[in-house]
Amino acid sequence: MPINPIRASKRAKTAIAAIVAMATAASSGGALYVTRNGEQPIPASVALAVDALIIPWEGLVLHSHWDRYARIWDICYGETKGITKGMTRTKVECREMLMTRVVNDYYKPLTKCIAGFDSKPVSLQASLISGAYNFGVGAACGSTAARLTRGGKYRAACEAQTAFNKAGGRVVNGLVKRREMGDAQRIGEAELCVSGIN
Repeated sequence: MPINPIRASKRAKTAIAAIVAMATAASSGGALYVTRNGEQPIPASVALAVDALIIPWEGLVLHSHWDRYARIWDICYGETKGITKGMTRTKVECREMLMTRVVNDYYKPLTKCIAGFDSKPVSLQASLISGAYNFGVGAACGSTAARLTRGGKYRAACEAQTAFNKAGGRVVNGLVKRREMGDAQRIGEAELCVSGIN
């Protein structure tokens, strides 16, 4: 259960509305897609997760650095796959790497482990994608949040994901904020999630 009350917010509703306004329906499956800045079309839920949650919470690092919690090298927006000490990337390379990775390694697996994922509220999809990016797609697919999503219990799913607030076996304030209501500058996953289902 969440540590703090979870509620919809104007800033989260604005972020959702901005992505949905740019989206067009796919020819099959019911997914909404966004195309911008010459990028390939991406699911609206991926765009929302990346813009409203992943980029603000991960931050941009152009030189690989050691993540003391995960005990691994990362770069760009928290990318860890194949990253070693001394690597450098540009902002454009980081954006491309992030979008490819989120679509292929987080969004697509979630569509396989949660039946009808694309038909769920876009804010719920985005929150689950962001969570999977942060704590792993295997944990996301096996989570209570995924089970509740499958069962159509969306608000409960939004709140269940807040359980992923620990690192090194301890509750971490930054993860509580990321999973719940965010902070002054950043939207929280549960905040975004419930703002699209209320």
